[in-house]
Amino acid sequence: MEMVLGAQLFTLREYTQTAADLDFSLAKVEEMGYTTVQISAIGPIPAEQVREICEKHSLKIVLTHTDPNRILNDTEAVIREHDIMGCDYIGIGMMPPKYRNPEWLEHFAKDYLEPAKKIAAAGKLLMYHNHNLEFQKFHGKLVMETLMESFAPQEMGFTLDTYWVQMGGADVCDWICRLGDRIPCVHLKDMAVQGMEPIMAPVMEGNINFKKVIETLKKTGKTKYVLVEQDVCQGSPFDCLEKSYQNLCSLGLR
Repeated sequence: MEMVLGAQLFTLREYTQTAADLDFSLAKVEEMGYTTVQISAIGPIPAEQVREICEKHSLKIVLTHTDPNRILNDTEAVIREHDIMGCDYIGIGMMPPKYRNPEWLEHFAKDYLEPAKKIAAAGKLLMYHNHNLEFQKFHGKLVMETLMESFAPQEMGFTLDTYWVQMGGADVCDWICRLGDRIPCVHLKDMAVQGMEPIMAPVMEGNINFKKVIETLKKTGKTKYVLVEQDVCQGSPFDCLEKSYQNLCSLGLR
């Protein structure tokens, strides 16, 4: 499967809060060479208008991060909005706080299994985006492992985030192999060091071995979209997206 390079719009969240700002920002994303985007943390812009602006700039919407409360309590409306946007992957950006403890983790699957089944029945897939918290152990088992066991592959996929896997003390390539066909989308962000602290960096400007990461993804052959994301930028987020795109092009991605 050929992977397509995209931009996670969370990186540009300060510049996508109105339709006019989204239009201007996506013109820049198009100029960089990206052809796909993830919709995340944009302003209250109707789904029809979001798709119209993306199509104006030849950008396909491939994934979202959607309010977990809406996924849970307004599932059908969320599905309809994704139909309008032409998007098959409905993402949870982070586990809601109440589930992040040993006593309540099991309730995550109990609560989200029914929405996940409705999403699957609509021909889409619920996606879970990891941070480092999924690499802590509750009752002797990684949270990530519990999530994998709690949902069937057709009920929930994973948006594996390279930075947060590294931050969790785990091996990125090992987890690409462990998740196998459950990672149709992957977030690419790099980790550098400033003094004693880890910082986010444009892809291939830090210490994660992205040549090996991309080779492993290609070998696994199940990932459709690799999306550049940088939660915190040391400079302009537009520059970070462009530099990451150019660096990844050197590895044969487009």
